[in-house]
Amino acid sequence: MRTILVANIKGGCGKTTIATHLAAAYAGTGHSTVLADVDRQRSSLGWLERRPHTAPALVGLDWAKDFGDAPKGTQRLIIDAPAALKTKQIEDLVRMVDIVVLPVLPSAFDEQATQRFLGKLEELKSIAKNRKSVAVVGNRLRARTKAADRLDQFLGGVGHRVVTRLRDSQIYADAAASGLSLFDLSGKRAAEHRADWDPLLTYIDGV
Repeated sequence: MRTILVANIKGGCGKTTIATHLAAAYAGTGHSTVLADVDRQRSSLGWLERRPHTAPALVGLDWAKDFGDAPKGTQRLIIDAPAALKTKQIEDLVRMVDIVVLPVLPSAFDEQATQRFLGKLEELKSIAKNRKSVAVVGNRLRARTKAADRLDQFLGGVGHRVVTRLRDSQIYADAAASGLSLFDLSGKRAAEHRADWDPLLTYIDGV
């Protein structure tokens, strides 16, 4: 089983969007996939409740109170973490996973919060000694903007692999409203945005 934690202590940076898309991507390729929601808002589980029965099946777990075990036979476990994680929660979650996916938005507030979170991660031996990977994802980027340029400068100095940059698009919100993801949609527009995810999926599978 490969376990992926999607986390950052900054709220609103796209953790649930990334977690649900990773889950849908793996389910769509035939992997037995579980999506565990640690956030009390249960946004991932809400997305799963809206998911049509015709879409590739996923199992949802409510971990808002306690972390549990994935069902036997699970091949991919995606964990959607809440904002403002406590140090003990970070330690417990990182201990369970193979890779941490860390989304960051193009804003000074997100960059500051991300630096603090990376500092907490780097205090853990498994991260400091590179036994577990951190994949940084630039999220909701608009090309040729000052914010995007600043984020590129920030990402270039974080000391962890910047795996991909996801473009900003209304297509994400439209898909989420129906419990879907880009990996469930057809058409040229969805395919163009799915290409942004290829480097992240390749990186995760190579860890």
